[in-house]
Amino acid sequence: CQRKLLWYDLIPILSFLLLRGKCRSCHFPISVQYPIVELLAGALFVAVLFLPQQNSQLSITLVYYLFIVSSLIVIFFTDLKYGIIPDKIVYPAIAVACIYLLLTTYYSQLTTHLRSGVGAFLFFFGIFALTHGRGMGFGDVKLSFLLGLIFSFPKIVYVLYTAFLTGALFSIILLILGKKRLKETIVFGPFLVIASLFILFFGQYLNALWFLPT
Repeated sequence: CQRKLLWYDLIPILSFLLLRGKCRSCHFPISVQYPIVELLAGALFVAVLFLPQQNSQLSITLVYYLFIVSSLIVIFFTDLKYGIIPDKIVYPAIAVACIYLLLTTYYSQLTTHLRSGVGAFLFFFGIFALTHGRGMGFGDVKLSFLLGLIFSFPKIVYVLYTAFLTGALFSIILLILGKKRLKETIVFGPFLVIASLFILFFGQYLNALWFLPT
């Protein structure tokens, strides 16, 4: 109905409940995606407070991870819904990651993060080139560079392994259920995001199994 939303229509979750899931003006149903995203974002923001990577709740690291988690949430839902990974999200996230690394890491660590980003980029670009874009979108290629910067080696390896494993399992399930044909592709960005969040929040507990550094 093109009605301009007011501030009390934009309160996360609460506005959706008070409006009973419908527009105040035309009563058109509001997508349940909005409260789901708001609830998920809130839960992840709280989880960031308990990350072992940051010691102060007001630290630059906290702000950095809140920004990265926010970016990953947007990437997940835009790729899932529209099949694209927006450059306006990926490029600023890459810039923020580079600035953060320059401010907080030593030269040797910085070069490791950069090499991990380039390595992940080249790996995904190889898949993209060999399959002529059918096996991997270029958005995934750019996202892999960002994830390499964030996680560095060896964690980026576990992120990619987890993403490919969950993506393969999901595809097999869809094939068994008849929801997907053998030659059809699925968007891969959401699996990269899920794997990234898993390693970000639970990677430190996998040391005994995967020997991840904390």
